[in-house]
Amino acid sequence: MNEEQLSRRQQQILQQLRNTEQDQSAMITSAMLTEHFNVSVQSIRKDLNLLSDLGLVKRVHGGITLPVQSYNLSFTNRQVINLAAKNAIARKVVSTLPKGASIFLGIGTTPQQIAQELIHHPGLTVVTNNLNAGLVLCQNPNIDIYLSGGKIRHSDQDVTGEDCTRFLSKFHLNFGIFGVGGIAENGALLDFSPEESHISSAIIENCDKCILVADKSKYLRSAPIKTAIIGQADKFYIDQLPAPLAATCQQAGVEVIECSSEVALWAF
Repeated sequence: MNEEQLSRRQQQILQQLRNTEQDQSAMITSAMLTEHFNVSVQSIRKDLNLLSDLGLVKRVHGGITLPVQSYNLSFTNRQVINLAAKNAIARKVVSTLPKGASIFLGIGTTPQQIAQELIHHPGLTVVTNNLNAGLVLCQNPNIDIYLSGGKIRHSDQDVTGEDCTRFLSKFHLNFGIFGVGGIAENGALLDFSPEESHISSAIIENCDKCILVADKSKYLRSAPIKTAIIGQADKFYIDQLPAPLAATCQQAGVEVIECSSEVALWAF
């Protein structure tokens, strides 16, 4: 069965979901669809089950999201998505880093924004595989920078591979700051490739305090590799915290800092 053979309602549901593709965390609920089409819950459930069986949507509790994506957007595209949120996260993280601390700075656009905010920091030691972060931090002579070797990923503007992972594992630092490709409903932290996963795992395993940074679009965004669970992070910085994710974090005992209001929601 192909998309042209779907009913008109099923095609409309699919199109509505695809209109949200810039926000991978977007979910359309069964209740919304039932009200919009003025049909029974059972009818909508059949539609969603069919779309899920065809791989066109992903079923989650209460509705549907975009299907599993096996690749990430390019670094250039990701730089401009939710930029204000990433900037807010970066400012808050940097405000908490003490002078003379040592940090890992991992893959992604949010860590790059953190590097931008570090330009005027009085002094740190930074270990990173993020090419953009390394270049930005060169502007501050009071920051000692260690950049890993390995294979450069052109579309992501970073370094990965076994040499990179071994290099990161030689250090033990005060803070490990890392992002993720997606956060599952159950709190699993997801990445798009084994190489990305190995980098984040090395950071998590070799620091005193793990700091997860992610804007709200990462929630329910699918990626195929499970790197960790959210309870392995000591602190989680996010711009706006969806209620289901708040419950997951609270259960896991993670300190959450919602950067739009700049308040700590829990501290265990």
